[in-house]
Amino acid sequence: MATRGAVSADRGQTAGRGHGSLAKVTVNLTPRALQALGEVAEITGDSKTDTINRALQLYAFVEKTIAKGGSVHLRESADSELQQIRFF
Repeated sequence: MATRGAVSADRGQTAGRGHGSLAKVTVNLTPRALQALGEVAEITGDSKTDTINRALQLYAFVEKTIAKGGSVHLRESADSELQQIRFF
């Protein structure tokens, strides 16, 4: 699978999940990021495109929340303690 290339835009396609047109972007992924992408796409059943779109939206939400003085917390299992997620 190729993970290198130039950035380009294509506004003529329709997006998955009915969210308007798509912009085509090529990115360089580290092996770790590529593995994570495959894992999440397999877990959710989403395409890699939808997985990347959702990940970027979540990342934007997290960054906006932190910028406003908020915080993000995660509980790894039903019986584990709530932990604050820290981004560096």
